[in-house]
Amino acid sequence: MRQIVLDTETTGLSAENGDRIIEIGCVELVARKLTGNNKHFYLNPGRDSHEDALKVHGISNEFLKDKPKFSAIADELLHYLQGAEIIIHNAPFDVSFLNKELELMGRPPIAQCVGRITDSLMMAKEAFPGKRNSLNALCDRLEVDNSGRTLHGALLDAELLADVYINLTRGQNSLMIEVDSPAKNSESEVTIDLSVFELPVLQANAHERAAHENMLLILDKASKGKTIWQREIL
Repeated sequence: MRQIVLDTETTGLSAENGDRIIEIGCVELVARKLTGNNKHFYLNPGRDSHEDALKVHGISNEFLKDKPKFSAIADELLHYLQGAEIIIHNAPFDVSFLNKELELMGRPPIAQCVGRITDSLMMAKEAFPGKRNSLNALCDRLEVDNSGRTLHGALLDAELLADVYINLTRGQNSLMIEVDSPAKNSESEVTIDLSVFELPVLQANAHERAAHENMLLILDKASKGKTIWQREIL
């Protein structure tokens, strides 16, 4: 499945209260590799950005005056996203804005166009519970260079998120080897057969066995003799 990493910038925080999209950035991944087939739009939202939003994205109201409305690029965007898995950081936010724009055009929600929507923020929270999982924090943690990110920008943030996503999910391919085929100049995957490896068995020493037995006694005492291993013995 094609994957599209998507990000938006908006005039404010609430689509339901009239805020609109001013920028959309999309980065395409195929077989977990960047293809360069990206999309980027600046949009005229028909209203000014809130002061706080301007501090985040730095896109002036004057700059957006001659840009197209969302309705003018909707068909191109939907065709590009058709059937793909869409990866968004804090997906409910961006999806609510996309859905509002489509609703104003009488179009169905974005979920009916794409294959599925993946929230990378939720993935990060599962991988790093209790830690900061903003895009900047993940870039630092996963060693993705974000030194050029002085302000938020939809295309730049989508590019950074693509790198973050690849690093975040790298473990899914930990037992796979990518092989280049000279004849076809393409990549295939070979699964490693772990049964061919002879793994050494390390025996516990006397001190470790004694510590283990002591821990079992502590657990058995705490459970008043109801530990599973005691039941098995009886």
